[in-house]
Amino acid sequence: MSEESDSLRTSPSVASLSENELPPPPEPPGYVCSLTEELVTKAREELQEKPEWRLRDVQALRDMVRKEYPNLSTSLDDAFLLRFLRARKFDYDRALQLLVNYHSCRRSWPEVFNNLKPSALKDVLASGFLTVLPHTDPRGCHVVCIRPDRWIPSNYPITENIRAIYLTLEKLIQSEETQVNGIVILADYKGVSLSKASHFGPFIAKKVIGILQDGFPIRIKAVHVVNEPRIFKGIFAIIKPFLKEKIANRFFLHGSDLNSLHTSLPRSILPREYGGTAGELDTATWNAVLLASEDDFVKEFCQPVPACDSILGQVLPPEGLTSDAQCDDSLRAVKSQLYSCY
Repeated sequence: MSEESDSLRTSPSVASLSENELPPPPEPPGYVCSLTEELVTKAREELQEKPEWRLRDVQALRDMVRKEYPNLSTSLDDAFLLRFLRARKFDYDRALQLLVNYHSCRRSWPEVFNNLKPSALKDVLASGFLTVLPHTDPRGCHVVCIRPDRWIPSNYPITENIRAIYLTLEKLIQSEETQVNGIVILADYKGVSLSKASHFGPFIAKKVIGILQDGFPIRIKAVHVVNEPRIFKGIFAIIKPFLKEKIANRFFLHGSDLNSLHTSLPRSILPREYGGTAGELDTATWNAVLLASEDDFVKEFCQPVPACDSILGQVLPPEGLTSDAQCDDSLRAVKSQLYSCY
């Protein structure tokens, strides 16, 4: 029998399907690594990622999710699961816990995660509160620039700022380069007043730090704080008890000494506002990137949570995502702690 006849026998034609039956959709394309050879080597050395075992590791994590959290509403795509493996250096158990924490955080703080999309945050984006610099640092880290002085508390609550930060992190972590290299945060506290600082109490601090340390698959390589007033000592006193030692050691306070900042972030990547040579600080470009991703965020964050996903209610959220009552005593002490810095 001819080869053509064999193919006709083994591959049913569309004509052979019933009128109400459609051919199955094509399989989604498999994972294709976009890392350069240099980054493949870096991932091997720093993250214990072996290209020859990569898909085996992803399948192992996928199997663990299906077995231990069968009702968890989560993507199981290769590329998505790789984020969590890389963030935990391919330790299966820690990657699984990070994935569960990631979803638990989203369920436990509805003020931040409900209806999370760029178009809902146009006021925050227009304020210039945060942006991502166009150039990476010498290690390949994107630099997230945050300027709390641009926030006017009477315009919207502090949770809107946190929503904008989370959107930015979600967009950045889509890049495999960011998954390997991590990010750097540049926080400019110029002009931050006592009244503004008091909005960032222990309850908010614990929640944000709980997400960044234990509930999101990103590597924070450094936090550079510039132009911090004396009040920042009080802010940092609130934050530090919740920081793991490794993260606490990555905070660098430069004050108004931009030369100190330039030892870590070269002038060539910084805008003029921070003594750099890369032109004026541009917030419009990153805002456009986020707004262009509206459909992706609507699909991910604006859909109803399946009832079967209630299994997460049985999972304790990461340390830091606790109730208001647990922070009442600390919250009452915030202003006195801040006043002591003056």
